[in-house]
Amino acid sequence: MNAEQAKKIVLEEYLQSYGITPLRGQGNSLWYMSPFRVESEASFKVNRDKNLWHDFGNDEKGNIIKLAMMLHRTDSVAQALKSIEDKIPFIKPLSFSFRQQESFEGLEDIVLKPLVNTALIQYLNERMIPTGLAQQYCKEIYYKCNFKPYFAIAFPNEWGGYDTQNKYFKGCIAPKAITIIDNGKSSCCVFEGFIDFLSYLFLKLRHNPDQSIFKEKDYFILNSVSNTIKMLDRLEKYKRIYCYLDNDQAGIHSTNEILKRYGSKISDQSTHYKDYKDVNDFLCGKKLLEKVSLFQNKLPENKLITKQEGEQVQEGEQIQTKKLTKRMKL
Repeated sequence: MNAEQAKKIVLEEYLQSYGITPLRGQGNSLWYMSPFRVESEASFKVNRDKNLWHDFGNDEKGNIIKLAMMLHRTDSVAQALKSIEDKIPFIKPLSFSFRQQESFEGLEDIVLKPLVNTALIQYLNERMIPTGLAQQYCKEIYYKCNFKPYFAIAFPNEWGGYDTQNKYFKGCIAPKAITIIDNGKSSCCVFEGFIDFLSYLFLKLRHNPDQSIFKEKDYFILNSVSNTIKMLDRLEKYKRIYCYLDNDQAGIHSTNEILKRYGSKISDQSTHYKDYKDVNDFLCGKKLLEKVSLFQNKLPENKLITKQEGEQVQEGEQIQTKKLTKRMKL
């Protein structure tokens, strides 16, 4: 990659690949908490028209190459370009909506509660996550944005932030970071998100109802594949590393990054669900192709689904899922 190619990468998409999301938009500008220090107010601005940034806290400014040099603490343009090139698999086109692409320092009336909300429980059950299991690891969060109330499932990370999710969006309460469940073991499992982590635990529970099996390994939940690089050093102590990442480009790239670092220590568990996007889709029996054609295969084209027909489809899926999970030993 050369400098001209690097400068064509959209800055907000590059920042998002590190899990850095804007707090607000103002005209052609996006405002962020600075990636270079802890602060209480956003002082880092991206000009979307010029594709340039300005950190008002230290008065540094520049393009994507200078940003990469500062993020990686290098004076080498070549090294900065290499770091940008390595990020390409994680860089995805974005259209920021400050209701759905959430980083929540600017929200009001944030309240955390035990997970009991009926709508959130229903959503988890649709993903085949048992209520009691989710309640051990998650909370529910309420907040106001532009004077409108919202709520979501909240999964805590090690820096005091939360990954948030409900039926309609995924987001986070900054700071965005990894979640680590340290049981003091010599082997660990790596997941992309908390839904896959909970799905794994439920699959284990089906084979053995004793929850002490949960403490047989340590667990790393990335909460974003962009956190992979940040996690690598922390895997050094483990004798065995089990990767349960997604079967998509970003998930495969993350697995390869871990594999390049630790080689024979790695066990890529995605082969167990190779026909599925992730662990939860495996649990729910939703193959990659079936996700598109599920109802087309079940019902005549353009026919509205009735409650009775929906129950029949759901019953059929649950039977199929039970058959599938019996064959899987995670």
